[in-house]
Amino acid sequence: MLTWKTLKRRHVLDRGRFLQVEDHTVQLPDGRVIEPWPWLDMPSYTNTVVETADGLFLFFRQTKYAVPTVTLAPVGGYLEPGEDPLAGAQRELLEETGHAAPEWHALGQFACDGNRGGGVAHLFLARGATFVTARNADDLEEQELIRLTRAETAAALAANEFKVLGWAANVALALLALARLDAVGS
Repeated sequence: MLTWKTLKRRHVLDRGRFLQVEDHTVQLPDGRVIEPWPWLDMPSYTNTVVETADGLFLFFRQTKYAVPTVTLAPVGGYLEPGEDPLAGAQRELLEETGHAAPEWHALGQFACDGNRGGGVAHLFLARGATFVTARNADDLEEQELIRLTRAETAAALAANEFKVLGWAANVALALLALARLDAVGS
């Protein structure tokens, strides 16, 4: 299969670091040209499901502007310009929870919107996390750090308690990775 080609870009809106909007002129594999094609340029981010050394999972119970109710959330945040995704995930874990983990598994990188951009999500599983320093988070939301068992995590996922698609995907992929790791005796 052939991919689409970007022939031209026109900047439409500048909302600083967190949102740029462009109109693209794109060419389809069959030669047709579409314009304008709206494109959202947003920072890439990480989300990490964190398993502690004692086998519990760290999540936040929090609010988010786009979510009308309280939600569960994994650790995560935006990457700094030029920052390696794993380094960003490790930084976010330390800042948001005060924990560090010796074992990291990349679960994939995913386009946030397959047609309009919106950044890239880099998803991870961190294992063996231990508390090493005080939190240094700058989050705007009210948050409560909670610990769940694996069964409670799976039940929360099934009950739609992770209200953001990327978060639910991160938890589902982490649970699948853990099942594979258990099967091979990680």
